[in-house]
Amino acid sequence: MSKEFIYTEIAEGIASQIRNGILKAGDRLPSVRRMCQEHQVSMNTAKRVFLELESQSLIESKPQSGYFVSRLMSVKLPLPEISRPSLIANNDEPDELISKVYENMGKKGITFFSIGIPSGDLLPQAQLKKEIINATRELKEGGTEYEELQGNLKLRRMIAVRSLQWGGNLSENDLVTTNGGMNALSFCLMALGKPGDTIAIESPCYPGILQLANGLGLNVLELPTHPTTGIEIDALRKVIPQINLCLLIPNFNSPLGSCMPDENKKEIVKILSENNIPLIEDDVYGDLYFGSSRPKCCKSFDKDGNVLYCSSISKTLAPGYRVGWIAPGKYKDKVMKLKLLHSTSSISIVNEAVANFLKSGRYEKHLQQMRRALQNNYQNYVQTIADYFPEGTKTSRPQGGLSLWVEFDKDIRTTELYDLAIKQNISIAPGRMFTLQNQFENCMRLCIGLPWTEETKLCLQQVGNLAKKI
Repeated sequence: MSKEFIYTEIAEGIASQIRNGILKAGDRLPSVRRMCQEHQVSMNTAKRVFLELESQSLIESKPQSGYFVSRLMSVKLPLPEISRPSLIANNDEPDELISKVYENMGKKGITFFSIGIPSGDLLPQAQLKKEIINATRELKEGGTEYEELQGNLKLRRMIAVRSLQWGGNLSENDLVTTNGGMNALSFCLMALGKPGDTIAIESPCYPGILQLANGLGLNVLELPTHPTTGIEIDALRKVIPQINLCLLIPNFNSPLGSCMPDENKKEIVKILSENNIPLIEDDVYGDLYFGSSRPKCCKSFDKDGNVLYCSSISKTLAPGYRVGWIAPGKYKDKVMKLKLLHSTSSISIVNEAVANFLKSGRYEKHLQQMRRALQNNYQNYVQTIADYFPEGTKTSRPQGGLSLWVEFDKDIRTTELYDLAIKQNISIAPGRMFTLQNQFENCMRLCIGLPWTEETKLCLQQVGNLAKKI
């Protein structure tokens, strides 16, 4: 019997006992050592079993205590509906709402459930400061010179090495560094699209992408999207004659947190490639998985360079450093030309510091801690929502990332909820921000990247209480 089969068999057996009520919420599971003895498996196999069960939110760990059946097993919140946007390109951007939500960014005393970045409390700030100092000493002229156009060689090599985790098999020559993830997406859209072209995206979708596409004069076509598995492939097939390019966040997208199955990613790459329609893949959340292994990317299945892979450290390590990258495939020359025109060089000191942090191995250790914190946050959010939000509330079930999508009954408008919450110094992201159509008025996105404290819990309870009053 293969190790893979043993690990899967043990995990499925425990999962079945939990789902059938044999093991109940709060029950303690055997220790890793005891599982090794009972099933005659290695420590690594036993740990993988627990990681897999954690990724399904079936169990939770408690420091110095072990593993327990998750409290979420007693929570029966339904999934949000599959989105059903109009399949007619639309450009009705909610400018005023987006500006109202983001104008408070950076202000003290506000609890930001609305801003989709990790709290500084979850980031290795002291270690990063040391790397910045070291970079100024190591770089020629203290980092005051321009980098080569393609970007810091050490950073590109480390990104290429990490791509092996998701089947990317990139080399440093495949990559171009950028000033953050949005800069990477901007270069791709400018390289591939022209005013009047139509771009297909998920619905709901990250507001920055909607604004960027609108600003470049593109027509935005939103696709039906499942809260767990992402866009509906049949819907994509139907609109192929209408679109010129496609932009997707396949892994733990914002705001739904959905993650496309590998077979869906492979099929989407095939469909778009056959029709010579470029796919821009935004993978800024891919490293924030809750399970035992990182999900693959659409780029993993790209055989002819039609996928432009974009990512950054903005959601995992340092939002303010503005370090991103593109693997532009066969469109590399176009992207390089745009970088020369718009930015010439990335910030050398910051790129060198990040490269050294990745090379040291500390990045992976940081990610392990951050993933555990985010998964615990997700469980705490859902439990609090179940206890304090209006009856009938639905939530997504992300297996990674920073977003939790909440859907209320139709009579609760989250723009009104935002106005009530901000008076209590609590900021949420109303669902209308994530679309160019008149939909999601009863939805909102919550960022789970805040440290879970008693204050965080009380603020989330307050949001629920305010929703009940509407």
